[in-house]
Amino acid sequence: MQVLKKAALQINTGLSALERVLSWFGQLYDPRIPTSVWIRCQLALAEGFTNAVRHAHEGKPPDLPVDIEVAVYSECLEIKIWDSGAAFDLEQKIKDMSEKIDREAGGGRGLKLMKDIADSISYKRTADGRNCLSIVKNYTPISQADDENDILQLPEELSG
Repeated sequence: MQVLKKAALQINTGLSALERVLSWFGQLYDPRIPTSVWIRCQLALAEGFTNAVRHAHEGKPPDLPVDIEVAVYSECLEIKIWDSGAAFDLEQKIKDMSEKIDREAGGGRGLKLMKDIADSISYKRTADGRNCLSIVKNYTPISQADDENDILQLPEELSG
């Protein structure tokens, strides 16, 4: 699998940083990634970052960094987010949440949403005492030929 782009960002804890995180992520877009996949990955990144800020770093100093790494491969996208919060069992938490969904709640569905978006998701304690949320989304790349076929398949009334 070929690496197309790879970048890292370290940013201080704070929801106000989300706009900067998403802007940084936007610079990594590659036209071979289907738009629907890109938008879902953007949402997963936003959820992962806000979870790190709201939950993992709750009550911690505002200058505590969140590290983010994104790798765009030829057929998948990988997002990693490191936080300094307490460890927890992601799979069990998602399972517990899905058993008691409160549709009226203002939040609390981000983990399930990330799980639904990702083809692979994990949350592991690292040797340095932090946690790493890893989100992997596979995709079938869009080729130039696909783009040309889309243009050629316009309805007759639009093609001329």
